[in-house]
Amino acid sequence: MSTQTPPPVPTEHLQFAMPPIHDSPAGERRHRKERLAGALRIFGRLGYEDGVSGHITARDPEYDDCYWVNPFGMPFKHVTVSDLVLANGDGQVVEGRRHVNQAAFTVHAEVHRARPDVVAVAHCHSLYGRTLSTLGELIDPITQEACAFYEDHALLDEYTGVAVDPDEGRRIAAALSSNKALILRNHGLLTVGGSVDSAAWWFLSMERSCQVQLAARAAGRPILIDHRKAVSTREQLGGDLVAWINHQPLWQDISSAEPDLLS
Repeated sequence: MSTQTPPPVPTEHLQFAMPPIHDSPAGERRHRKERLAGALRIFGRLGYEDGVSGHITARDPEYDDCYWVNPFGMPFKHVTVSDLVLANGDGQVVEGRRHVNQAAFTVHAEVHRARPDVVAVAHCHSLYGRTLSTLGELIDPITQEACAFYEDHALLDEYTGVAVDPDEGRRIAAALSSNKALILRNHGLLTVGGSVDSAAWWFLSMERSCQVQLAARAAGRPILIDHRKAVSTREQLGGDLVAWINHQPLWQDISSAEPDLLS
């Protein structure tokens, strides 16, 4: 029997998914809508819905001030690509046959307008995000995953009721500033990304970080990762490409298990 180790497969022959590049707005639009429907279904699986609250929006690649969004009142777990609604920055539907949640959409539109680098915005009333938001504090660097948000998320330290007007949306956008995420006190979490996949992953990871922080504090006194190591970890794990890569197993699972979402 030979004991010689087989030669390694050349790196260029190994498959590794990277964000696709599209040669037309139509192709990019279809891709964003597919990923948006998939992310909504993932959020539905995880129980992030609370009645009609919660949205993920994706900027249209051709019309800068128009955004694809889940239709008002439709369960996340049932959304398909063809169900998605395109609304302009004033919340008026320009494509689709269902309403949008005007109060929530106002916030998303103002965040998109303030952050032209952002493709997608995610906001839901998830359990642990809401719970941590009542404490009016940020996520501590107590785990590797939490460090992705270290000095890259902010707190809107006030509650002014249901956001129903552009002024409230602009206040939220200002609090977010250049960060990837925002904790809305007594309200919940909001995340943004350069793709639907990254915005969705940041929301998932942030919600889990909230859960870990609450559990750790209930169990004892969490030990913080020091500033230098927290920054270094964020530099390694806190970029949009890392978020996109992390989201791919979830996309592969939902699109394989529920291919009707593409209809």
